[in-house]
Amino acid sequence: MGKLTWRKLLGWDRHPSDGHNGHDSWWDESRRRLLPQYHNEPLESAIHPQAVTEVALRLRHLIEECVPCELNPELVTRPHSKVITTKVIKAAKAAGGSEHAACVVFCLLVNKRWWKHQSLAELWDADLHNLRATACEVIAKQIIETEDDANYLMYSVLLKRYSIIVNGHPTLPANVIEKAVDLHALRVIGSSGYQKCINFLWRGWLVQDEDDPSTFVDYKDKDNTSYISHLDPDRMRAPMYQNVTQMLISFVYLVLYTLAMNSVNLEGNTGEVDFIEGLLYVFTIGFICDELSKFWKAGYQILSFWHAFNSLLYGLITTSLIMRFIALSHDVDDKARLHYTTLSYNFLAVSAPLFWGRLLLYLDSFRFFGAMLVVLKVMMKESIIFFALLIVIILGFLQAFIGLDYADDNTADSIVFIVQAMANALMQSPDFSGFERFSHPFGLILYYCFTFTVMVVLLNILIALYNSAYEDIYDNANDEYLAMFAQKAMTFVRAPDENVFIPPFNLIEIFCLTIPFEWWMSKKAYERLNDYVMATIYSPLLLVSAYFEMRTAAEIRGNRARGEEDDDTIEEWEQMSGDFDFEADGWGKTVISARSNLEEEPAVAEVKKLREEVEKLKEMIEGLAKAMVGNRPIVEGGEEGESSGSFK
Repeated sequence: MGKLTWRKLLGWDRHPSDGHNGHDSWWDESRRRLLPQYHNEPLESAIHPQAVTEVALRLRHLIEECVPCELNPELVTRPHSKVITTKVIKAAKAAGGSEHAACVVFCLLVNKRWWKHQSLAELWDADLHNLRATACEVIAKQIIETEDDANYLMYSVLLKRYSIIVNGHPTLPANVIEKAVDLHALRVIGSSGYQKCINFLWRGWLVQDEDDPSTFVDYKDKDNTSYISHLDPDRMRAPMYQNVTQMLISFVYLVLYTLAMNSVNLEGNTGEVDFIEGLLYVFTIGFICDELSKFWKAGYQILSFWHAFNSLLYGLITTSLIMRFIALSHDVDDKARLHYTTLSYNFLAVSAPLFWGRLLLYLDSFRFFGAMLVVLKVMMKESIIFFALLIVIILGFLQAFIGLDYADDNTADSIVFIVQAMANALMQSPDFSGFERFSHPFGLILYYCFTFTVMVVLLNILIALYNSAYEDIYDNANDEYLAMFAQKAMTFVRAPDENVFIPPFNLIEIFCLTIPFEWWMSKKAYERLNDYVMATIYSPLLLVSAYFEMRTAAEIRGNRARGEEDDDTIEEWEQMSGDFDFEADGWGKTVISARSNLEEEPAVAEVKKLREEVEKLKEMIEGLAKAMVGNRPIVEGGEEGESSGSFK
């Protein structure tokens, strides 16, 4: 990221372009670290970066002209919008021409990022820039959902990687699937074509090419009904199977913890580590190695709430293990052995809420848990404002109480009492009895002020923030869940390891494969050895998954025989739809005459109808006038209208 200076920290450097290069640097670095690392050749853009940049700039000009000023966001986002019309959609498609049309959606997401950055740099026009960013999403969604060629949409538009030119150099290639997740583009993620692609990636129907992981190819045995063909350890790369395996291991991890807590080894002051506890600690070491491996390969950008949550859990269990080792270093008759053994179990016991809360990390693929986790995630972000204010207020009042205590007897011997009383006030259980001895009446008045500030002001601010966050997420719960599911799928697709060893099986990879064999064995032989080991480890899951994939292959063949998509399912209303012909019996015409025209407002339709009637009336009047002129008498020897002369 950009260099942090005191001018930036104090807010003195307010240039609109400040931080732009740093933002791009962070973007490139994060993209570099999230791509697979076992491919040595550099990734290349499917279209030359200069051409992609030109398309992006054309689209930027289009958005500027179509959204020239601040508008009601509903005018842009509603169906059949008068701002983002079909002409605008066609113009956006034409921005890439016939050769570069596949990168238009990618360029729209690039423009969304540009507008979002400009809204932060130019706060006076933030609403306009955010509206233009929304317009980019609306156009991208329309292009995705109106594309008829599914293969072109999936392989060329969504999965091919493109780059643009920044600071004279091409950025690292990225595809629409990844970029929409990174930018949290909910409308693009919620489109049907995008979700179909995510579904194919999740089920393993689209896999990374073994020779070029930057490209995706069809799973060749997707329609193979042979059971043996699906007993392939490479199928563990599918996000669906990795998620199931992680979920099962998480339940086993919880069972081991429960058994370890129900069999405390304190009898006879032995404190020995039994088999169940040993497995628990082995699992923990595997999880710690996995976290360190992710941090080593991806850097601090991957740090999130769940990484902090898991780190706290693993830290408590590691502390428990260290206490156990210290206990075992003492003699059986030593009281210190019992003390450290009891302390070890205490650390293990207080981690129980974290063990159960950890299950939510692997249950978020279910819609109920996923939606709730999205709400909790947003609420935790909103809590940052509350805790920032709370820390400042606590420090101020704490210093005041310590000063009053020190002014009485030149000693600050009531710090523990002060901290406990302030914590009780925060938990809405204040204790006013002890503050009378703090320079009465200053201490009591100060504590009243602190209690009022915390219990009345700050807690109501927190409640308002939570309420606002919940309403925002609840109104858009479906798209938020789809975005979270897409992000979860991409964490598996972006996995930097070619061979999938889920913790604690990663210990087998580290100590039984990588250290003894990888440094001297040929790549082909090492891959074969990894396949054998993975087939052995995941054999129970592979035996079950092969059966379901065999049934899915039969369904795919049936869909292809009917001319349908591979993932098509026959619903109840489709079972007998082919037995009726609504066009032949006239029902189709009745429906067409009864349906409303949603593309036009009723008032506009009435005005157009009135205009047509006025045009007809005008034509009738003109025809009548011509007929009257043709029937008028003509005077001989003079012009028309003269009184002299005779009629001819």
